[in-house]
Amino acid sequence: MKAVNTVATQTNLSSKVEPLLLEVADVVNTTLDLDTTLRRVAELVRKVIDYEIFAILLLNEKTQELRVRFHVGYPKEIADRVNIKVGEGVTGQAAQLRQAVLVADVLDADGYIDAVPNVRSELAIPLIIKNRVIGVIDIEAREPDYFTEEHKRLLTLIGSRMAVGIENARLHTRTTRQARTLLLLNEIARELTSILNLDELFRRIAELVSRLIDYQMFSILLLDSNTQKLQHRFALRFKETIHIKHDIPQGRGIVGAAAESRQAVLVSDVSKDPRYVLLNPETRSELAVPLIYKDKVIGVLDLEHTRRGFFNEDHKRTVTTLAAQVAIAIENARLYEEIARQEKRLERDLALARELQFRLLPQVLPKLRDLEVAAKFVPARAIGGDLYDFVNYSLSRLGIVIGDVSGKGAPAAIYAALVNGILRSHAPIEPGPAEMLSAVNNSLGERRIEGQFVSIIYAVWDDAERTLQVANSGLPRPIYCHNGKVEVIEATGLPLGLFDDADYDEFNFRAKPGDLFVFFSDGILDARNNAGELFGRQRVEQIVSRAADKSADCPGARRFGRSL
Repeated sequence: MKAVNTVATQTNLSSKVEPLLLEVADVVNTTLDLDTTLRRVAELVRKVIDYEIFAILLLNEKTQELRVRFHVGYPKEIADRVNIKVGEGVTGQAAQLRQAVLVADVLDADGYIDAVPNVRSELAIPLIIKNRVIGVIDIEAREPDYFTEEHKRLLTLIGSRMAVGIENARLHTRTTRQARTLLLLNEIARELTSILNLDELFRRIAELVSRLIDYQMFSILLLDSNTQKLQHRFALRFKETIHIKHDIPQGRGIVGAAAESRQAVLVSDVSKDPRYVLLNPETRSELAVPLIYKDKVIGVLDLEHTRRGFFNEDHKRTVTTLAAQVAIAIENARLYEEIARQEKRLERDLALARELQFRLLPQVLPKLRDLEVAAKFVPARAIGGDLYDFVNYSLSRLGIVIGDVSGKGAPAAIYAALVNGILRSHAPIEPGPAEMLSAVNNSLGERRIEGQFVSIIYAVWDDAERTLQVANSGLPRPIYCHNGKVEVIEATGLPLGLFDDADYDEFNFRAKPGDLFVFFSDGILDARNNAGELFGRQRVEQIVSRAADKSADCPGARRFGRSL
């Protein structure tokens, strides 16, 4: 009776071969989605064997390990953890022998891997294409002798056909994923280069990487060039931001190894890697990729997961590609922040220098019986190289100075302070204008600075005699307005600090009530309007002419001195 039933079963299975092969051909020719292909394989196998426990394991050729890609009847935590070396267990033997393995009772089998409880029999069919094993179909039952030789032959036939469909779908999935990854990487690269705030950049990197890899723990560590330690700059644990103060020396731990070797480090099981530093007890697998900028390691991007073997070679390649852009973005942001810090520091320094410069200017204008004085100082930048001062001589005499240092900004202001100090040092001997210019020129010659010089008008007013003595060393010629007429004082001379033996002419005037003297720097002449037109000397003389009957501090021309 038993033999008859066996023959009937075999005949029944054989009758299913042709329609099954047609369905196999349909799967191979019409389906390129890997998940769909694997599901349809499972459906086709069920038509041959009414299984309870089923799995398709695909082979990682580099590690020579089989991992569950599709399953029925496996607890999820077991399916995620199964990682079988070629040659181990029934499935590993099928892959190694490149032929089906039928075990009537696993209790009698050597090397059986007890993945699912209470299994008694197992049938493993290798998936082979072009003489290359790509995976294994594995079926298990909770009773002995469940599978027959006929099952074995029929599933071997189906498996040989289905291997083509699985490999095609696998290649299609990989190609599609790579294309999608490349597009995403390009999008990420464009976005990252536009973020110049480091904290914002770190957060965005974590968000964008999660679109590529479903990690659970994420860290960015930057290398301190002084201590040669990796410092945690940003960390996520299960989507929550945390702060980690633990620094890792270069060469220590998995991240330290990545930094030292300058290569990505992929660890499927950290518990088996002696380099692992226990910071997260939940971690099982880790991927650490060095961040390299201009051939210099600047940090490490680290991903972790609670599942063993979660990260693969595709993840490694993807993150390695992304790391190059991340390194550039980080360096750009660091450079921008450093420039911003320097600018703030410079702004503070310039503000202080500006205040000091104004403090060096006369805080109170001199008050004389027969002379009304007004002054105006407006630097072209935050600070500049113009200067003016009043020096009290004895017997109601007053030294008046206006100067313009070459250049702009802080260097010009510092040089102006030097010139002002030299002027003050010579003032006690009350030199005449030409004598003062020569003395300053000699002093600057002893302290010559490449490319620096100053142009000065120096005048001495005698309030008792109503006389003015004037000498010029390179500033625009002064204006003398009297009897309603505007005249140019033809005082010229070489700038101070360039030539050792320079002589300066001195001009003398006896002023009458209402006479006007105007000294100014070339900043006024060189000023331009929105149309690019120079202000020029003619406009200065016109303004002075219109202001001839007004007070010295009236709006209009910048001027020094008016006799009463």
